[in-house]
Amino acid sequence: MSDRRTYTGPALLSAGFRPFFLLASLFGATAIALWLAVWDGALSITSVFAPVDWHVHEMIFGYGAAVVAGFLFTAVPNWTGRLPTRGWPLATLALVWIAGRLAVAGLLGLGPVAALVVDQLFLLLVGAMIAREIVAGRNWRNLKVLIPVTLFWVANIAFHVEALRTGVALTGHRAGIAILIFLIMLIGGRILPSFTRNWLVKAGHADRPVPFGRFDGFAIFTGVAALVFWVGAASGLTAALVMLMAAALHVARLLRWRGWLTWRSPLLLMLHVAYAFIPAGFTVAALSAVGAATPAATAHVLAIGAVASMTVAVMIRATLGHTGRPLEAGPFLTAAFAALVIATGLRVAAEVMPGLHGAFVNMAGTLWVAAYLGLSGGLIVPVVMPKPDARRPSGG
Repeated sequence: MSDRRTYTGPALLSAGFRPFFLLASLFGATAIALWLAVWDGALSITSVFAPVDWHVHEMIFGYGAAVVAGFLFTAVPNWTGRLPTRGWPLATLALVWIAGRLAVAGLLGLGPVAALVVDQLFLLLVGAMIAREIVAGRNWRNLKVLIPVTLFWVANIAFHVEALRTGVALTGHRAGIAILIFLIMLIGGRILPSFTRNWLVKAGHADRPVPFGRFDGFAIFTGVAALVFWVGAASGLTAALVMLMAAALHVARLLRWRGWLTWRSPLLLMLHVAYAFIPAGFTVAALSAVGAATPAATAHVLAIGAVASMTVAVMIRATLGHTGRPLEAGPFLTAAFAALVIATGLRVAAEVMPGLHGAFVNMAGTLWVAAYLGLSGGLIVPVVMPKPDARRPSGG
């Protein structure tokens, strides 16, 4: 007997990815557009954080949390076989996320402690709702997903506390990025070889990616060690060597997945390109540990290159797949992803060439905004409209 009852509400609230991917893409464009205006001195904000911390926090715990929620509220029903969270509970959760953005921006007139309480509520509810579904579905093996979600919630609280106590949240922002990188290493290591294998089989290639195994576990473990060193702002040769080892292992991981064979599928190639920013970030972190690169360069390779580009690629693929559309990015969404990759290079170039810092930051930010406007334009129809087959009359 199926527990899948007919849903008659708005399509936008029929699955977790719909509201949260749309909110994330719109927020990604809006927040950076506002940040560029703040950075150029054309706008001031009344955030409970210092301007830089507001920018950093909202990209990690605003944008990042929305994408994580959209992904998990879509994946968990597939794991448990239960009804997805939809309708008014999903709408309420989206409103809690929006309240967090307003509170942090200082638009609700709350002090730092009250803003913390409002902002942390979103990830707390996400974790609680996922736990309820997994336990109700007796899907015990996926309970482990609550660990990074809980750590992300704790990191958000720690960010607020650190900013309140010291005026700047350096450790908190690195911890937030590190948790998102861990999720990419873990989940990306499952979906990339699987998607690539399916495409290669369909395309008639004899070569196949190596499936997840002990090597991947060791690569993730080493990556976590490198991230711990980075979050702790470790410097010196030992930290650099661990980071370089992690970089080498994740390059090997990419090579085992045969991503270069997918060049005819931009949507699939995006995932491999995005993952490549993880070893690139570890390499820059190693250079930073010995004083050969700036900490900001590492943060932006990991945050823009790995986190932003991977989440964009996943949002595109998941939205197209779950709304019954062909898995083809097309020139519009491909250009949006490419703009994000170029923005990463420009933002790192700003650290390498201080004389052109301002120009490169503005160019990178402009490309970011263009990328997310393009993403929003490409996703809005699929997420607000029902699946194409859902609109056809029965028997038609």
